Amino acid sequence: MPDPAKPDLPLDLPVSPGTQPAPRRWFRKRYLLVLLIPVFMFSGAVIGMYFQPPGLQKFYELTGLQPGGGSDAPIALPPDIELPPRMAETMLPTDVVGLARVMPRGDVSVVAAPYGAGDARVAAILVAEGDRVAKGTPLARLDNRTALEGAVLLAEANLAVRQASLMQTRAAVEASRDEAQAALDQAIATATEATTSLARTEELFQRAVATQATLDSVRTAAEAARQAVVRAEATLKRFSALALEDQPDVVVAARNVEAAEADLARATLDLQRAVVVAPIAGTILDIRATPGQRPPADGIMDMGDTDTMMAEVEVWQDRIAVVKPGQPVELAAPALGQSLIGTVESIGLTVGRQGLISDDAAENKDARVIRVLVALDGPSSSVAARFTNLEVIARIDTTAGARGTP
Repeated sequence: MPDPAKPDLPLDLPVSPGTQPAPRRWFRKRYLLVLLIPVFMFSGAVIGMYFQPPGLQKFYELTGLQPGGGSDAPIALPPDIELPPRMAETMLPTDVVGLARVMPRGDVSVVAAPYGAGDARVAAILVAEGDRVAKGTPLARLDNRTALEGAVLLAEANLAVRQASLMQTRAAVEASRDEAQAALDQAIATATEATTSLARTEELFQRAVATQATLDSVRTAAEAARQAVVRAEATLKRFSALALEDQPDVVVAARNVEAAEADLARATLDLQRAVVVAPIAGTILDIRATPGQRPPADGIMDMGDTDTMMAEVEVWQDRIAVVKPGQPVELAAPALGQSLIGTVESIGLTVGRQGLISDDAAENKDARVIRVLVALDGPSSSVAARFTNLEVIARIDTTAGARGTP
């Protein structure tokens, strides 16, 4: 019961005339802030784990931590790849998945203009896309062929002149040698006659028939004849001491011929700059130039050995340890409506940036990957031959026996 000594307190405060009582507020703005803070923190954590800003990436690099608490499938695994339904149904935790591209063995060869082509333009394209060509087959002609052919003709003419000069020099040396021999024979005959005349004159002088003046004159003639023999012998020796091909004049003429032959060889090699030839045996994949156009900087055409197709798979560095040569690989190609089969052939030795980007614009394009080469089997290679650079999804079965293991 209420205490009669204490009067009841009024339930309502007196209100001054002209004012309304303030309503009682059960919900405050600070309560909303308290509720939103956990939501913002959770959303920021999820977004940060998914996008991995540079600061978070640096933190993981320094600490060596893996997002996801060290689980086998952390949140920040390789890009969000949408697996085909059949592959997703058979996916195993031990499988390694990565984006890949189909390519010919040895990759695509870029056929560029020959070195030194200069400002030459494309005169004619001699092949079409899809043609199978052998190594060294002419693929295109440039418009510098006429000038280079003129240089070859000039070099051929110069060589002919040098060869004629060599023949002339040989003939001149042989003639000079024959003349020297004849001059020696004549000098010997003259000297013999002069010696006989001197002996007869000396006998006449002893019998006082010939005068002293006559004897002196005959002696002088005999000495001159002897000197003529010595001179003729020296001249002949100069031509006969060496073989014809070793004569100085012949050697100089022969070197001129060799120089002309070198000029012709260089002009002939320069002529090859007018023709674009196949660097390998393979199939023409793409032609990027037309007649009259300057050869593009990225090459006139692409070609590759499509008889044996391969795939280049980008595997994230944290999964490469379980990938071994010889492991089977399934390549899902949605564009073909079927899968391709192959085996791991080799594993790259360097870590690089991700080159194959999926359609997800939010994925991490700074991922560090290692390139794995996969050799396709015969049927798969035949199917993929027409789809160079086709993007596929590769699944490597790491539980199968690798090459060299049971």
